[in-house]
Amino acid sequence: MGSYIPSTREERLSMLESIGIHSFDELYADIPEKLRFKDGLSLPSGLSELEVSRKMEEIAEKNTQFTHIFRGAGSYHHYIPAIVKQVTSKEEFITAYTPYQAEISQGLLQSIFEYQTMICELTGMDVSNASVYDGATAAAEAAAMCRDRKRGTICVSASVDPKILSVIRTYCFGSGAPLVVLPEKEGLTDLESWNSMDTSSIACLIIQTPNYYGLVEDGAAITDAVHASGAKLIASCNPIALGLLETPGEFGADIAVGEGQPLGLPMGFGGPYLGFMASTKDMMRKLPGRIVGQTTDVDGKRAYVLTLQAREQHIRREKASSNICSNEALCAMTAAVYLSAMGSAGLEKVASSCMANARYLLEGLTALGFTRKYTGEFFHEFVTICPCDAAVLSEKLAAHGYLSGLVTGQKEMLWCTTEMNTRSEIDGLLAVIKEVLA
Repeated sequence: MGSYIPSTREERLSMLESIGIHSFDELYADIPEKLRFKDGLSLPSGLSELEVSRKMEEIAEKNTQFTHIFRGAGSYHHYIPAIVKQVTSKEEFITAYTPYQAEISQGLLQSIFEYQTMICELTGMDVSNASVYDGATAAAEAAAMCRDRKRGTICVSASVDPKILSVIRTYCFGSGAPLVVLPEKEGLTDLESWNSMDTSSIACLIIQTPNYYGLVEDGAAITDAVHASGAKLIASCNPIALGLLETPGEFGADIAVGEGQPLGLPMGFGGPYLGFMASTKDMMRKLPGRIVGQTTDVDGKRAYVLTLQAREQHIRREKASSNICSNEALCAMTAAVYLSAMGSAGLEKVASSCMANARYLLEGLTALGFTRKYTGEFFHEFVTICPCDAAVLSEKLAAHGYLSGLVTGQKEMLWCTTEMNTRSEIDGLLAVIKEVLA
């Protein structure tokens, strides 16, 4: 491709003349001479399609692709049924944006409506939006939903993923909202600290369950304590875990958020991912983005429309609680296709497999001298104290093709298993660890 500009040079000169200018230099006359490019950009000559393909393959070979993955910490290696990509790769669905012209976008609007319905069923909440950019953004947006004139402080449990906390901190800095980090005790949210602090100005508490350490929080007890103080509870959760564990709706959370990557999206070196958001009916009007609804057309046939979109996001930006005006439509559809393909029984089976494999791995590591740092109930991640330097162990496992748990301390490692980790693969990992320790 020679140029990204579709107009010819003659057409561009004609446009310049129509505004009384006769050259491109005149158009940029206000730009100081020293800031202008004289000889153009220093770019290499173009390549053919074959040459570009070979060049990209050469660059890609520098990546290390692990065949054995035992790391999670926010991004998880799950099996993606072939039908997921088969459906979502269709030309009519390849878009990341929400359609505004409902009359010509019924298929895409329906896919978003189905996604919202499934997220509500998964989380036990009343209403879901059409998704946001990622799980961390969803948590930060949910915190903004809870603020009002009397309660403006955001409280986050220290057991939340540090990456999520970092995004929330950025949001709070931008909006001038005070941020308080609630301590953790033995890997779990410390309710004693909550009960002993002044909560009169706190708008919400954000927890994660299973949390960053893989532990399952006591959602019901936390909800009771938070609601007793007049604040809202935001629960960030792993969607696969919801195939087995109590949902945010069941333990009384006001808003449920999370990272939708496990629902059919590849790890993809960090994205694009999917932030799901669902809330009770009372919080519906504060949900950022938009909601697709089902109605009937003039002939009484089923139809889909953009039911709710907070207009202040578009025209009163300085007063808006959120400025997110888009969504991850293609990623949301991917999640919907994945959930449709798996069904409730399939999702439960995946969750059960994740849990069983984690306990099998823990049993094997314990036999080799590893100990759990925390004793609470866990889903498919857990932290161990290693009998050797964790970074050294991780490096040696990598040399054997194993991506170890995430190193979180000199002798600490956060392990993860999914349905992709077979018993024989776990045995292979343990054999290599035994060899390293010896």
